[in-house]
Order: sequence, then C-alpha cells, then structure tokens
Amino acid sequence: MKHLSKLLVVALLFVGFNSIQAQDENNPWQIGFGLNAIDVYPAAGTNARLGDIPSSFGNEFFNATDHWNILPSISYVSVSKYVGSGFSVGARGSLNRISKLGDVEVDDLSHYAIDGTIKYSFLKNTVIDPFAEIGGGYTWVEEVGSGTVNGGVGVNLWFTENIGLTFQTVYKHAFEDYGVTHFQHLAGVNIKFGGTDTDGDGIYDKDDACPEVAGLAAFNGCPDADGDGIEDSKDACPNVAGSKEMNGCPDTDGDGVADKDDACPNVAGLKALNGCPDADGDGIADKDDACPSEAGPAANKGCPYQDADGDGVLDKDDMCPDVAGTVANKGCPEVTEEVQKKLNDYARTILFDTGKSSIKAESTSVMVDIITILKEYPNSKFTVEGHTDSVGSNKLNQSLSESRALSVKEFLVEKGIEEFRLSAVGYGEEKPIASNATRSGREQNRRVEINLVK
Repeated sequence: MKHLSKLLVVALLFVGFNSIQAQDENNPWQIGFGLNAIDVYPAAGTNARLGDIPSSFGNEFFNATDHWNILPSISYVSVSKYVGSGFSVGARGSLNRISKLGDVEVDDLSHYAIDGTIKYSFLKNTVIDPFAEIGGGYTWVEEVGSGTVNGGVGVNLWFTENIGLTFQTVYKHAFEDYGVTHFQHLAGVNIKFGGTDTDGDGIYDKDDACPEVAGLAAFNGCPDADGDGIEDSKDACPNVAGSKEMNGCPDTDGDGVADKDDACPNVAGLKALNGCPDADGDGIADKDDACPSEAGPAANKGCPYQDADGDGVLDKDDMCPDVAGTVANKGCPEVTEEVQKKLNDYARTILFDTGKSSIKAESTSVMVDIITILKEYPNSKFTVEGHTDSVGSNKLNQSLSESRALSVKEFLVEKGIEEFRLSAVGYGEEKPIASNATRSGREQNRRVEINLVK
C-alpha cells in the first residue's frame, strides 16, 4: 500500500510537468487515482464460500456507514486512451480491505481487482462531463478470484481543460458462485495529457492552422506579428500595424492609399496618382509637375503652353515661336507682296563676274540684306531663279543661268539659311522682263530673282 501511494505521487508529478491542455482529441491519454469503496449489501445474493448475504438488490444503496468498505488511502489507479466519437478504452486496478459483507462482519479480507473499461462520454468539452462505462475484469477476495462483467455510470467535473474530479459507481457481477458480486464506488482525480503543441502556443497541432509558428487562439494558432488584429497570412503588412480597411497596412496620411503603395506616404493625395497630391488638378502629381500651382498638360511637364510672341499660336505649335506670325502660316509671318518685291529688288542687283557664276565682292552688302529678309520668314521656302539675255547660244545661256542661281543658293546656305528652304533653277533667256534689242533691256534680263514658293 505504501509503495503504491508513492508510485501514484510520482505519476502525478510526471503528468503535471509534461502536460497538459486541451480536449480528448488532442490529449488522448487520461490517468486517474483516488479512493474506492466496496459495497456488497445492495448486490444481494448467496456466495458459495461466504454463505447468504442478506439484503435485496439496490437496498440501502447510499448507506455508506453500515455497508461501505473504504481504505483511507489511494486505492485505485486507472489509465485510458480516447479513441474517438466519445469512446475511451482503458484499465483500472484497485485494492481494498473488506470488513463488511452486507450485514456480515468479516475479518479484513483483502480485495484486489483488475478491470478493462470501455467508456462513453455523453458531452464534449464541458465542465460537467457525464459518462457510462462497461467492461469486465477479475476480482480477488483473499486468494480466490473470479471474473466479473461490469457496468457503471459516473461524472467528471473539470476544473481546467485537463484536471478534474471523478465520481463513479460500477456494478460488478461475478461469473462464479464463489465470486463476490458487488458495487464499487470511486472518487478521485483525473488528468488528461498526451497532446502535441510543436510551437508551444497553447493550441494543439491538431487544431493549429500554423503548428510550427506560435500564434493566437483567435487565429487558430496563427501569428499576428504586428498586433493589429489581422493574422499574418491575411496581413499585407505583417510587420507593421495597420487597419482592416488597408488589409493590415498603415495609411499615415489617411488618403486611402496604404503606405506601401503610396508614393507620397506623408502627404494626402489621390488614389489615381498613387497617393500623391495634385494641387492644380491637371492630373500630374505635384512631385512630377514642373508647375504644381498652374494646370498644364503632361506633354509639357504639367506647365501650360506659352505663346511667347503673342501671335495666337502656342509655342508648341508655332513654327516661329519668337516671331509673331499668323495662324494660317503656323505662327510664322507671311511674305507679303511688298516683301517679295523688296527681296527681288535686292536680288536683281547681285553682280557676277562676266561670263561666270561667281558673285562679285561688291554684292556682299546686298546678300546680307537678302539674308536678313529670309531669316524673318523661317518657315517660308524660296526658289532662286537665274536669267540671262539672248546674247550667245541658248545652251550656254541655260547653263550660265543655272550655275548663277546655284551660286546664290550656296552663298545663302553658307551664311545660315536652311538648305531645305531653297531651291535653284535656271531659265536661260526664256523669261525676259525687257527687250533684248536694247542695251538697257539686256541689262535688266541678266538677273537673279528670289521668289516665294506658294
């Protein structure tokens, strides 16, 4: 008896240090220990060895004072394993001293029993846990033993998820006439254990959605690293506390764009601009807007287009942004008849070496005047035309007119007039402006003209 008590204390300490939480599905093992009472009186009947045991079945069932045999020490130990659907299987060993067999006084007979049990719990995960038990075993009174078939009921009262008290009554019917049919009442402590909690978060692996990472019961064992109430697996920013509206991310400036997606996280802005403001409402974020306080198109970096020359044509469309012109001429000034006349008045005074296409030095000032006029009309194109009198062969005159027109064009290009604006053509003696019969007429016909291409 003394050694059994020590073993029970060691078992209790072992379970206490290696536990202990949860439900039967998680902690399938259960041990119990406590007191047992043997009551023969309500079982009634005749015993082949002990003779008649006067009573009737169930009579004075609760008369513990007169009929119960109680050993004032730990006198039973049980172990069982949960197998599912409310059922557990196990074994129980008990000992006692019998001094009362019904109303018959006996001389402290020894009582030992080993029983196999099948238990069914009616409720799950409740403080008050009623159950029924059936099974069989072998009982010895003194050294005479017999098999028994057992049936009983009881209740567990759980103080925690794993520790509770048990109260139970079992009826044991002996198979042999010399066996003692009796009731056995038990009262003791039950402890459940055996569950696996890999991450140590108090939630057993079976019910832990994140069994290898410590978490919270509210999230089925999954973590919430930033403590914002959103489990990490559903948190777009698991390491920074945020709001549910932002999927767990912060929104420092409160503009409805999470900081992680906000190009301007400290200044409230627009979702369409990745959280950046647009003060002038031109659709360009202030940080990218060269003119944040004045609306303008993206093509001009958020600035409005200017009309530097004030001619009504925006600089972006103005072929001559620094010179006032007309809308019809894309912002460039138009060559008037007066300008055209002035241009040709200058051109007709260009002098060439006799019979050659080289321009005489004294014509330099005239060429400068022509260049000045051409630069005032930078998008206008002109034809440099060469003409001769009728002296000499037609072929020679044609060649000379062409070379002189080309010579003037090349001079102008060399001095800065874009080549694409000029073309050169020779007409020889085909287009006289005066009679070739007179010296004065021939002088007028030997000329260069610069005409606007329309």
